[in-house]
Amino acid sequence: MKRVLLVLFCVLFTNFLVAQQQYTVDGQTYSLYTEVDGTLTLLWNSVDGEYRYFAKKGNSITELKNTKSNGSFQEEYKGTLQLLTNDAQLAVDDVKLTKNSLWDFVVTYNMAVDPNFNDTREKTPLTTRLGGFAGISNNAYFINPDNTFLPVLGIDLELVELKKLRRHSINVQFAQTIASSDYDFSSSELSLSYRFKFIKSDKVDLFLNTKFASYIYVSRDITVQNSAGDDEVISGSGGDLRTPGSFGLGADIALGMGYLTLAYNDIVSVGLETGDEFPVYLTVGYKFSL
Repeated sequence: MKRVLLVLFCVLFTNFLVAQQQYTVDGQTYSLYTEVDGTLTLLWNSVDGEYRYFAKKGNSITELKNTKSNGSFQEEYKGTLQLLTNDAQLAVDDVKLTKNSLWDFVVTYNMAVDPNFNDTREKTPLTTRLGGFAGISNNAYFINPDNTFLPVLGIDLELVELKKLRRHSINVQFAQTIASSDYDFSSSELSLSYRFKFIKSDKVDLFLNTKFASYIYVSRDITVQNSAGDDEVISGSGGDLRTPGSFGLGADIALGMGYLTLAYNDIVSVGLETGDEFPVYLTVGYKFSL
């Protein structure tokens, strides 16, 4: 058994070494993976926590850069790709500095200039987008006598299929409502939603968000009058699994290397009742494609 494990370890370690090669770019040595191998080769790795991409043509290797100056991204990588592929006259305007977008562009170029180029990789159209958000909510589906608004913070994970189902996505979200001195209410919610993007473009997506399952844990203090007519504070907490249809609207706006997100959440919820106030749950955030 030990011998089998040792052999497996050696095979895996050897494959790991083969998967990466050493390259020298502008006097700096990098250990890079080969994503596409052809007339134009796409290389990449994560360096100091940052994804770095390189294009190799012949013996020349150039880093694909997107530096920031005066608050704006310069997108130098587009000019680099334009120079490297001027024999095929490909448009670079829509190319993003992400692995999938660069992969598309490099493969398209290689197929255009080399009839023998064989795209051996089955591209996975599933993209993961991760981001954070902040906002306010009046928690209308809970007891909120004074219609007090509380701050909300959270993280958002979205799975998007870029080819056949590009108008559809699955969303996992965690939201934390923070209590205030005016309204001692807090909640932690983990939810699963489906999004339909009824407007889909390169710049803006508008979508309907349908939350079909969530688990929420609530902690709150309620002031009531006891039998003597005095105010009494009752503390309570607990969790609940909810499976109603809760509907909201949102927008993803292409900005920089990711997307600015705007959302009006839980406008209508099937099976849940509100008080006298209309639900107001607004958030703004930013997310990146991983």
